[in-house]
This record gives sequence, structure tokens and C-alpha cells, in this order.
Amino acid sequence: MLGSLCYAIYTAWRGVTQRRLFTEKVNAIRHWTTTISHIQLVIGMTIYVLSPLVNMKVTGIQVASFPEYTFFKYVHIALMILAIVLITIGSAKAKRVTGDQEKYKLLLKWFLMALGVLLIAIPWPFSPLAQRPWLRFFHI
Repeated sequence: MLGSLCYAIYTAWRGVTQRRLFTEKVNAIRHWTTTISHIQLVIGMTIYVLSPLVNMKVTGIQVASFPEYTFFKYVHIALMILAIVLITIGSAKAKRVTGDQEKYKLLLKWFLMALGVLLIAIPWPFSPLAQRPWLRFFHI
């Protein structure tokens, strides 16, 4: 999702700065970015429901620190859903506008907001709430 979102933002930025036409290819990028984010939502919700970290308080097992549990139980899922909502709203608004520059500006604005929220929601290795290694198997 992050890759398609960054590519869509780059495409929208080029459309705004170079005053390009909103072509079928750009519309497909808009559509597929939204579709990929929705697929990511379904995968994420499945992982969320099955995650032992999120369900540890229900079973009584104490395997994670309180900040990490809180981050994944509430913050991460809420921010990721918000990011997908922002992508969906931006895509829908851009789809309904008639002018090419207005479409690009809407995509750029809404997708950049979604990217900001998404970057906050990622459990970076330097985060005080949930430290995760860059590559989990190698602990880099």
C-alpha cells in the first residue's frame, strides 16, 4: 500500500506542477491505489483479529509491554483505518470533479494526508511505543 500511495502522490504532484491532463492511466493509478488500500485493510483486520499481541489481555497472558499492547490494540489500527478513509475520500472526490488540475490537487491533498497518518502509524524501530526491528527475522 505504501508503494502505490507514494507512486500516486508522485503522479499527482507531476500533474499539478507540469499541468498535465488527467488521463486514463492516471485514473487507473487512482483506482488501484484505493483498491490496494482496501485489500490491505482486509488483510490487516484479519491479522488484527488473529494476533496474540492484541488478544493477550483477553487470555491473561502477559507477553508485551503496556505501551506496545496499547499501540497495536488501539493506536495502530485506528490510524491505519483513518489513512484508508482519507485515501477513499480523496479518490472519490477526485473521481467526481471535472477539471484535470482540480483532480490532481484533490488527489495530492488527500493522499498526502493519508501518507502522513500512515507514517505515524507504522511501528518504527525508533518509536517509543512499539519498537520493531527493520527486518524481524534478522533483528537489524
